[in-house]
Amino acid sequence: MSTVDTQLSKHSCEKIDALIAKFPADRKKSALLGALNVVQHENQGFLTEALMDAVADYLQLAKIEVYEVASFYSMYELKPVARHNVAICTNICCMLMGSQTIVDHVEKKLGIKLGESTADGRIYLKIEEECLAACTGGPMMQVDHVYHENLTAEKVDEILDGLE
Repeated sequence: MSTVDTQLSKHSCEKIDALIAKFPADRKKSALLGALNVVQHENQGFLTEALMDAVADYLQLAKIEVYEVASFYSMYELKPVARHNVAICTNICCMLMGSQTIVDHVEKKLGIKLGESTADGRIYLKIEEECLAACTGGPMMQVDHVYHENLTAEKVDEILDGLE
């Protein structure tokens, strides 16, 4: 039995197949970022070695190719984090619009620092995010892959308090 059979759900395979279909048949590697997103989302927000191996097998890639991508991009977690993933953009545009004030507010509100999870396992505050590509809406943050722009402390509180 392959790692694909034991690690990837039917739902994940269907979603990955839809990604593969967007690219030429000899370019399955082009679906790698999306495939990792699919399996990470289904695995409570992080990738295991077995899941990365299964993605490599499914896309017919060398395992090291998948490991390199998963360890390079900040959107992938290689260890368990919390139920909700919060990333605050701290790049120059957002910084000039007050992102450090937002970071300070969130750290104080949650009682954690960047790169930590709350004790109840509810929220993971990612290490500083270099750019989330929403420069005109800064300061901004991404919560579970959903963008929230033009943040204020009040808006942040409403968003975080709404997470179960």
